[in-house]
Amino acid sequence: MAGPAARRQSVGVNVGGVMVGGGAPVVVQSMTNTDTADIDATVRQVMQLARAGSEIVRITVDRDESAAAVPIIRDRLASMGYDVPLVGDFHYIGHKLLTDHPACAEALAKYRINPGNVGFKAKRDTQFATLIEIANRYDKPVRIGVNWGSLDEELLTKLMDENAASDTPISAAAVQREAIIQSALLSAARAEELGMGRDKILLSTKVSDVQHLIAVYQDLAARCDYALHLGLTEAGMGSKGIVASSAALGILLQQGIGDTIRISLTPEPGGDRTTEVKVAQELLQTMGFRQFLPVVAACPGCGRTTSTTFQTLAKDIQDHLNTSMPEWRERYPGVETLSVAVMGCIVNGPGESKHANIGISLPGTGETPAAPVFVDGEKVATLRGADVADQFKAMVADYIERKFGSGKQNAAE
Repeated sequence: MAGPAARRQSVGVNVGGVMVGGGAPVVVQSMTNTDTADIDATVRQVMQLARAGSEIVRITVDRDESAAAVPIIRDRLASMGYDVPLVGDFHYIGHKLLTDHPACAEALAKYRINPGNVGFKAKRDTQFATLIEIANRYDKPVRIGVNWGSLDEELLTKLMDENAASDTPISAAAVQREAIIQSALLSAARAEELGMGRDKILLSTKVSDVQHLIAVYQDLAARCDYALHLGLTEAGMGSKGIVASSAALGILLQQGIGDTIRISLTPEPGGDRTTEVKVAQELLQTMGFRQFLPVVAACPGCGRTTSTTFQTLAKDIQDHLNTSMPEWRERYPGVETLSVAVMGCIVNGPGESKHANIGISLPGTGETPAAPVFVDGEKVATLRGADVADQFKAMVADYIERKFGSGKQNAAE
């Protein structure tokens, strides 16, 4: 069976204790949408994102009040046992905020710099240099994050003019991609000239079109060995954002490109911000790059499965595993490798259940009202009665305790 391409070799970057690139597993990132100056709300959301599995969290630092709040947020999180690295997202006045708020500069694990709005005309070089010098002073890495919505217009215009005068002009879209890549690479080269090591630089080149994103990252990856952050910017809401992000990032990851990812979903009004973390985890897990949560295999249902029992049970099991994982990660090391099968009839039920650590094949339409249960490939019980679902959930809990808990040694013997 074909597998993913070998991971692209990138320089590793230590982001607050989390290694990005250098052969480390692909890292999941997220970003708060709270006003950072609202300390309580930001702490609460960072905790939610971290509990969901975000390994790095980015926060907006857009004015003095938010910069002053950063060290308080960091300390409050630490006091509650959350050591997730915080990344400061800077635009326009990052040089001033980091200069005026040294405690903020020290508290952040990384700075995100957008070369398209770090400064304009004569101020660009000076203000960019200030950001890099502060990062060097506090030994912080930076992500040079180019976004086609805020691309350096001076650079783009220059390349467009050169293309127009060329004997073999390329498309405007290709020129724009080249401008995005050059903006990132020229900024990284300038950071190195200012004394920043390659092990302190990450790059991102985000666009909101799937095909353009794939093309720009393929080209960027071929032209440098910096660690790369992947993300389809402004991906959108709901299934559209999930599908678009998964399609673009899935292709790049399969080609070995990408060291850290974010799924940039627009939440529904009042929606759960942690959805972007769950989608990132599911993408990496589905593709076989990381293991975050136990896998629940369940059939889609058909005319043989007119009962909704298997659907309800599959959802109950999945919800129980998801809500329990923050505690189980500590209590049951390795539980994320668990696989559970909840099948709706005899056609594929026994076979799928045998492939799982523990699985149940519920009776379909017209089948005998009995549900065989398989543990590690062997049939161990046949459940009957109105409480089959509860019986099976109890067996799953017992299996987890024996396989991953304090009783695992006895179980092995």
